[in-house]
Parts: sequence; C-alpha cells; structure tokens
Amino acid sequence: MLRYAKGRPLPLWLKSGRVQTGLVIIFILAVCAIFAPYLAPNDPNEQNLLSILTPPVWADGGDAMFPLGTDSLGRCVLSRLIFGARVALTVAFTASIGAMIIGAFFAHVAGYFGGWIDWVIGRIVEIWLSFPPVILSLILMVGLGTGLRNVVLAIILVDWTRFCRVLRSEVIVLRRRDYVSAAQLIGFSHWRTITREILPGTLPLLITLMSLEMGVAIIVEAILSFVGMSVGSETAAWGQMIADARQNIYEAPFNLIAPIFAIFFAVFGFNILGDGLRRTLDTRLTQTERT
Repeated sequence: MLRYAKGRPLPLWLKSGRVQTGLVIIFILAVCAIFAPYLAPNDPNEQNLLSILTPPVWADGGDAMFPLGTDSLGRCVLSRLIFGARVALTVAFTASIGAMIIGAFFAHVAGYFGGWIDWVIGRIVEIWLSFPPVILSLILMVGLGTGLRNVVLAIILVDWTRFCRVLRSEVIVLRRRDYVSAAQLIGFSHWRTITREILPGTLPLLITLMSLEMGVAIIVEAILSFVGMSVGSETAAWGQMIADARQNIYEAPFNLIAPIFAIFFAVFGFNILGDGLRRTLDTRLTQTERT
C-alpha cells in the first residue's frame, strides 16, 4: 500500500488511478507553464524567415534547433506550445475559481433559504443556461473587448450557473439533515449554519465540478483565441496556433496537430481528475459500487 513518508496511508481519493493520472498530467502542464522560459528552446515570438514551415526534427528536412518545426512565420512550434500552457492554465484556474465562488454562493443561498429567493435565483439560472455557452462567451467578448482578463471574466459570467444549478440540489438535500436542524435549534445563525454544517457536505461535489470546469475553460479560451478574441498576437496561445496552422494544413500538418493534442491532453487530464474525484469523494456513488 502506498504510504506517506511518516507511515500514514494515502487518503482514498489519492489511491484512485484516475486521480493519479490526472494529477500527473496537470503537474506536467504546470511545470511547462511555470518554467516555460527555461524549457522552451527558443523565443516563442522570434521570427526566422529563413526557416519557415520547417518540419519536425524526425522528418526529412527537420532541424534540431526546432524540435517540432516552425510555423508560417518561422516561430518555434515547441516553444509556443510550452508558453501556451501559461495562458491555458491561467484561464483554467482563475476562471474556474471565480465561477465556483459565485455559483456556490448563490447555490447555498437558494438551496438553504428556499421560497422566493430560490425561485428568483432559479429563474435567472434557467434563463442564463438557455443561451449556448460558447455563443454567449463570444457576445460578452464583443462587449468587453479582447484580453486575458476579459476572457476570464466572460467565462466566469457564463459558467457560474453550472455550479449553481448542480450545487443547489445538493444543498436542498443537506438542509433537511438532522444535524442541520439541530444547529438551527441551538441558535446557529444562518451564515454559521451554511458555513459550518452545509458547506463541508458540498465540498466534494464542489471540488469535482471545479476540476471539470477547468477543462471547459481551456476549450472556451482556445475557441476565443482561435477567432482572435483572446490574447494578442504577441502572446502564444493554443487556439491562436490552430488558427495560424489552418492556412498551411497541407504543407505543415503537424503545426495543426500539435496544439490540438495539447488541448486534448490538458482537457483529458482535468476530466479524468474530476471523474476520479467524483468516484472517490461521492459517498453515495461509492456505496452503490460496493453493493
């Protein structure tokens, strides 16, 4: 059995193969994002017009200076992939945390108080969810303008409803538990009851939703950068790389494959982490699998 350095056994969620796989993938992406200036073989924005559309190093005509080749402007594809991880993870973490905080707040308020408060919040969520999320993000970006901060803000404004809708149902279930009623009887305030008695019960679901939201945020950012509504051309982004490579898909197909694989790799890591957390932290699902 895997154990801590001091001899304590690993928690159940950390023993899951899905969780371990997801954490390894996220760790690799985080290392690339943090140490990008040291890992990238070249400046991601440096143009070498004498080495346009150079194939990967293993192909005929490849250059060891550009391990994954160059794009139509002679920029190193590998360097842009590594630096693109910075944009992807920045959006993934900040947007998912923001959406989680807003969605969790309204979910706990609606589920705990019920009545007209629940009705109003529920109608707002339903109306917001009636719009396709990607289209709504594009509309918001038109109003907000381009830039990484606005991308994060647009994703938060769109995706907080995902958290609210799912968590609200869980809060309603927990609100009916005996220990919540006991806390109310002994004089706990509404705020204390929510934070001390209900919030700990929703944390497993909250963590799972957040990990899944990170994958969604990466896809949305890639779409926005693909259409030129995310970061500027001076910043490497995976969606932007796909848009550039599209013009030379037949001459240099790997320039298109590389960023697509990077997006798939990142989203797969967050999704498998979320699935693993759901299977290990959701007590009802765990009990069902045992029976």
